[in-house]
Amino acid sequence: MNTRAAALKNLLVLAAAAVVVALPFVFRRDKPAGQRKEGDPVLVVVSPHIAVIRDEFAIGFSDWHQRRFGQPVRIDWRAIGGTTEIMRYLQGEYVAAYRAWRRRAGLAWPDGAAEAAVAKRKPADDVLAEVWDGFRAHDDAGDFTILIDVFFGGGTYDHSSAARQGFTVAPWPADQIPAGILADADGAEMFPEGRGGEEWRSPVFFSAALSGFGICSNPDRLKDLGITHQPVQWRDLADPRYFGQIGVTDPTKSGSIAKAFEMIIHSECRREVLAAGWTPEQIHDFEARIAAARLPPGVMPDGVPARYQDDIERGWLAGVHLVQRIGANARYFTDGAGKVPVDVAAGDAAAGISIDFYARVQAEVTKAGEQVRLHYVTPLGGSSISGDPISLLRGAPHPELARRFLEYVLSEDGQKLWNYRPGTPGGPRKSALRRMPVRRDFYPDPERPAVQARAKAHARHTSDNLLDPAVDAYHLAGAFEYQPRWTAAHFGFFRQLVRAMCMDAGEELRAAWKAIAEAGGPEANPEAMALLQRLPDRPVPIAWKTAGEAAGSNAMEAMREWTVFFRDSYREAEAAATR
Repeated sequence: MNTRAAALKNLLVLAAAAVVVALPFVFRRDKPAGQRKEGDPVLVVVSPHIAVIRDEFAIGFSDWHQRRFGQPVRIDWRAIGGTTEIMRYLQGEYVAAYRAWRRRAGLAWPDGAAEAAVAKRKPADDVLAEVWDGFRAHDDAGDFTILIDVFFGGGTYDHSSAARQGFTVAPWPADQIPAGILADADGAEMFPEGRGGEEWRSPVFFSAALSGFGICSNPDRLKDLGITHQPVQWRDLADPRYFGQIGVTDPTKSGSIAKAFEMIIHSECRREVLAAGWTPEQIHDFEARIAAARLPPGVMPDGVPARYQDDIERGWLAGVHLVQRIGANARYFTDGAGKVPVDVAAGDAAAGISIDFYARVQAEVTKAGEQVRLHYVTPLGGSSISGDPISLLRGAPHPELARRFLEYVLSEDGQKLWNYRPGTPGGPRKSALRRMPVRRDFYPDPERPAVQARAKAHARHTSDNLLDPAVDAYHLAGAFEYQPRWTAAHFGFFRQLVRAMCMDAGEELRAAWKAIAEAGGPEANPEAMALLQRLPDRPVPIAWKTAGEAAGSNAMEAMREWTVFFRDSYREAEAAATR
C-alpha cells in the first residue's frame, strides 16, 4: 500500500470514529422533566414493585412535581425483595434506630424491648408498655429514622401489620386529605373504603391499585395434555391431568401468593355454606351477630345455628385439601411470583396461580399477532379484589415530599399510569403496567352518568377494557364476599402449612399423587386418599378452630413436626395405591 492510500485509509477511520462519537450529541434530546440533576430533592421509597412500575412512577411523579412545584424529583428506590423481606427489614431497622435513640436519651432498654416496641398489641407489662408507647410517640426524623420515606406496594395484610407495629403513620388527618382523592369535584365517591369485605383504605394506608388472583394457562400446552377447556376455577387445577404442570410460588416468600391460597380456601368455605342452603343475606346476618358477641372461635351466639359453623369448617377442610391437590400437581414452587406466567407463556408449565397483572403483562409481551400464548382469568366468585397500598413511614426524612408522592399516586394523573397504553396522553412512557386503578371513574357506573362518561373516556386509552365485566374490578369485587373470620386469622398458618404440606414433603406428595392417578384416580382409591389427606395433630390437631393456635406456636418446630407427619402419610398413601 502506497503512502497516499495509507493516509486516506487513516483519514477515513478517524472520520468514522468522529461520527460515532458525535452521534449522541447530534441526536440528543432536550432533558425531560423526569431527568434529574444534582441538588434536586430525593424521595426514598421501599417497594416490592417490579422495575417497570418503579421507573414509570419515578418519571411520572417527577414530571407532576415539576408542573406543580417547579422542580423535578429523584426517587431512591430500595428494592429489598418481596413484602415478607421488606417487613423483616423494617422491623430490624426500626428496632435498631429506636434502641439507639433511647440509649442517647438515657432511657433503659429492658429485656424483651425489641419485641415489645414493634408488637401489634400493647404489652401488659408496665415496663414494656412504656417501650411500646415510646416508639409510637415519635414521628420526627430528628429523633429516630430509618432513612426511608414511603412503603409502596404489597398487600393490605402487610400494610395493616406495618400500621399495628407502628412502622407507618397517617399521611393526613381525616379532614385534610387532598381534594380529588376521596371524591370528585361533584362529590361523587372515587375511593370507597372497600368492596366485597376487603379493606381498600384506612386512616394509615391507601390502596394505590387493585389486584385479583387467578389462573394463567397456555392453550398449546393444554392441547398437548388433552385438556379441551381453559381452567377457570381453582378446582380445575386439581385435575390429575395437570400432574407436574402447575407453576406455583412459595407463599412464605410472597404475601400476595399467600393471599391467593387464602382465596382458594375461602372460596371453598363459601361454596360449602351456599350449598348447605344459607343465603348471602343469612351469612351477612350470622357474621354480624358473631362479631358482636365476641365469643371464642367456633362458639355460636343466639340466633346462629351451630350447623352454620359446621358448614364453614367442612368448606375450610375442603379448601386445605384442594390446595394440597394443586400442590401435588406442582411443577415447582418458585421464590418470585412473576416467574409463573413467564414459564406458562413459554410452555414450561401448562398453567399456574398468578397475580392478575403479572399474567396480563406477560400475555401482552408474548402475543404474536393473533396467536395468544397466555390466557388469564380471575375465577368469578373465587377471588376478592384486594388493595395494593401505599403508606407513609414513621420518621420519614422528607415527610412533605412523601405526602406529595402519595397524593400523586392516588390522583387521576397517577392512576392513569396503571392501565393506560404507553405513549398515550398521561400514560406510561415505555411499558404497559396492566394494573387495575382504584379510582371509581375508570370503571362503568351507569347510575352516575358523569362518572360513566369519564370511564368511557379513559377506556379509549387503557390497555385492558376496564368496562368488561371480566376485568372490571368493581364487578369482580361484588361477586365475592370476603368474610375475614373464616380465613383471615389463619393467614400466617396457611403459609406454614403449605410449605410443610406441599414443599418440604413435596417429593413424597407427588409420588403418592402419581400412584393414585395411575391406579384409577382419587375416586377409585378412597383408602389412599384418606391417608393422603390426613392432617397433623401436633402441636394441636389441625382444624378450623385450632388453626390460630397452631399458627401462634413455634413456627419452625411446628413445620418440622408437620413435615415428618406429611412424609409418613404420603408414603402410606403411595403404598396403599400400589397394593
